[in-house]
Amino acid sequence: MEMHKRRPENPCKRYVKVRADFDFDGSVRPLLFREEDGPACRIDRILDVRQAASLKAGGQGVRYLCEAEGQTIVLFNDEPYWFIECEDE
Repeated sequence: MEMHKRRPENPCKRYVKVRADFDFDGSVRPLLFREEDGPACRIDRILDVRQAASLKAGGQGVRYLCEAEGQTIVLFNDEPYWFIECEDE
């Protein structure tokens, strides 16, 4: 029986589900994301992709700077999880 890793709790991260395209060269292009109980948000354009740390929420992975529904979103893929940083309150 395979054990699933429990996702670490962090109040600065909003974990999301992501639908993505995987290319033959190994690159990943996220197409849409949604929070656990929220509606899907379509990613209109990817502005930048790079390895980076989340300075607000912690974690290291691939950072996607995206344009989604008229807003700029920073989406992280910190294997095996995807998250966006919470806004400063």
